[in-house]
Amino acid sequence: MEESVLVIKAEKYLKEISNDDIRVEDIDEFDNFKYLYFKLADRLEKLKQLRRDMEVQGYSTPFASLNKYGNKSIGEVSLEEVSENSRHNQMFRNKANAKKNILDRVKSAIDSHQIALGHLEQYGYLKCDSCYKKYSISEYIAIKGKCKCRSESFSFKISRENTYRVEIIPYLPLSGNYRVLMADLSRYGRNAFKKVINALKQERTGHVKTISPLFRYKDKNNRWLRKRVTFDSEFVDNYEEELRKTYGKYVRIEKLEFHRTKPAIIDDKHARTAIALGYVRYAESIIDSIRDDIFKRQLTDFKRINNYDLIIHKYSNYTPNFIDEFDVAEIENWRENKIKEEFSKFHYLDRYGELNRSLKRDLKTRETIERTIFEDIAPALISWDIFRYYLTTSVSNRKISTGPFPYIRVELDRQQRRVFQKTFSGVIDILNQFSDIRILEVPDKDLILYEKFKFEKLMKSSNIKVNHPALGAAHLYLNSDIDLELISNSFYINESKIRKEIKHIENIKNPKTDKSKKFLDLIKG
Repeated sequence: MEESVLVIKAEKYLKEISNDDIRVEDIDEFDNFKYLYFKLADRLEKLKQLRRDMEVQGYSTPFASLNKYGNKSIGEVSLEEVSENSRHNQMFRNKANAKKNILDRVKSAIDSHQIALGHLEQYGYLKCDSCYKKYSISEYIAIKGKCKCRSESFSFKISRENTYRVEIIPYLPLSGNYRVLMADLSRYGRNAFKKVINALKQERTGHVKTISPLFRYKDKNNRWLRKRVTFDSEFVDNYEEELRKTYGKYVRIEKLEFHRTKPAIIDDKHARTAIALGYVRYAESIIDSIRDDIFKRQLTDFKRINNYDLIIHKYSNYTPNFIDEFDVAEIENWRENKIKEEFSKFHYLDRYGELNRSLKRDLKTRETIERTIFEDIAPALISWDIFRYYLTTSVSNRKISTGPFPYIRVELDRQQRRVFQKTFSGVIDILNQFSDIRILEVPDKDLILYEKFKFEKLMKSSNIKVNHPALGAAHLYLNSDIDLELISNSFYINESKIRKEIKHIENIKNPKTDKSKKFLDLIKG
């Protein structure tokens, strides 16, 4: 396929995606759920094929071909030749930019679809009406709607104990238009986006990726030569031995460089951006639905604030016909006078021409709410969801399954866990009060995760069958002062299941019988 044709094809397909309205209101009905899942899965395959076609044609390194263009002639060059060469150079540069941008959008769209499918996969499952075996939606597709017991009758169930937030799906950059969506964010939305991105970019302590020694050695003619080689991390402890095997026993190392990698919590740029946009734009929709109720309770005069905003908006975007449009100073002066005139008419100014005290106080209160509540709704939601995801899943599940957070680290180290130290108590109170979203306020989430990861290592070699969502709830109960009933309701897990996992944790950590102690010694060894 010609390069220009491939770009046009990709742009057309991405535009089709952007024009399609995604709705999740009735997703608890299986027909709607299946339709959405199949549509997103089909799109994902087409997007992946587009990416493969682009990579084959060199879209990953579009500027490499520009090296052969430019003024490389020797001697005198005419002005016409210089101009023609410059024109060709710019033409190829524009084409290279087009390739880079379209591949970037396709990659963003792929990650967005993977996130959407991950949330759907966690959201619902199929249960055979005959043998009661459970199937995820992907497993249901693989068996082509026919159970091992040969039954084709299934019931659709919601996996309330899993971690998902399907409400963010319509707000993901599914067409790869993340730059456009970022530009459309509100002021507090942009600040929230930065906070979420910074949290997802939190890096773990670096570990050695490669090691590069600079050394001298003797060749066959007994001459000293200098060379640098690179070894993978597996040779960190025996790089000298490897050098002497290859270059002889007279190797003299002069310099040693360790190249370290610092993976982030979500270790992919496009996935981080898509997740952040999904949560932030969803948070903005929540804010739109509750902001008036919040302001009515917190401000002394809610109607006055609205009228204040209308006046500011009306004249800040208006240019009178009798003033030259290029006379910026005169236009700004006119706008300022009109705003003051309107404020005076509504008695918003004191005798000194300043905003009156009560209006100033309301404006300050609103600014505080936006900064301390609105900006933190998205960070609070994603902090809770990732915390719950780590608590309620096993190591193998996080390794095998993409889940709702593609490219997420299987385990977090001390540095990465720092992002879970913030509690967002004000945000949680607002959400619990004004919306149907329920989040627990959990102090020291980072330490609870540490205990969970430590326990996973402890039971790594055991064959104990556990209920992982209940196990996570049990860890939360044992490492916090939160009531068991509250945890049970928040995690949608029966208290008896949590108590059973509490016993598992206590038996493995503190074995009481000789048999249990011997078993613990075995799995520790």
